[in-house]
Amino acid sequence: MTRLPGRRNTVLLDRYILFYKPYGVLSQFTNNQGESKPTLKDYIPITEVYPVGRLDADSEGLLLLTDNGRSQHRLSDPRFGHQKTYWVQVERIPDEEALQRLRTGIEIENYRTKPAKVQLLPVEPALPPRNPPIRYRKNVPTAWLEISLTEGKNRQVRRMTAAVGFPTLRLVRVAIAHLQLVNLQPGQWRDLTPEELRQLL
Repeated sequence: MTRLPGRRNTVLLDRYILFYKPYGVLSQFTNNQGESKPTLKDYIPITEVYPVGRLDADSEGLLLLTDNGRSQHRLSDPRFGHQKTYWVQVERIPDEEALQRLRTGIEIENYRTKPAKVQLLPVEPALPPRNPPIRYRKNVPTAWLEISLTEGKNRQVRRMTAAVGFPTLRLVRVAIAHLQLVNLQPGQWRDLTPEELRQLL
């Protein structure tokens, strides 16, 4: 529910917001599914802004919102190729063969994924603890991957890692194009800076 200080762009009337979506929060302002989950309304006290794309409730990280319908459509459309980057904790340590399959594209539910940028992170990234924490399996190691995509099918990253035998345990989106998940904590939001907005548009 925290807004970080920052200047509002006074030239453009449109609103563009970055939000660090916590685990378990729905990427919408109304809960029309009868689920006992918080929504964006519990964190962002602004009306008439809508998410550009979405994150599943069990995923965390960067969410972009705007009240500009044309921008929302353009930024969500995979034809425009906006890259999204995720830090992904998986069960066990992927080998190079698995990483290469993710890079070149794999079949998931009668769909072949486009080539992706995939690398094994050398150390665990500095992220806030998840609430609740993931369930660790004793004697089963985990690893962190950085995966960058220009598409966003439903639960695509989870299905990709599962398809090569390394199920996703935790998924955090850390970037949308040049926009970064920095200086935000789960539940915080801020307006885009003028420079971020210039690059985005």
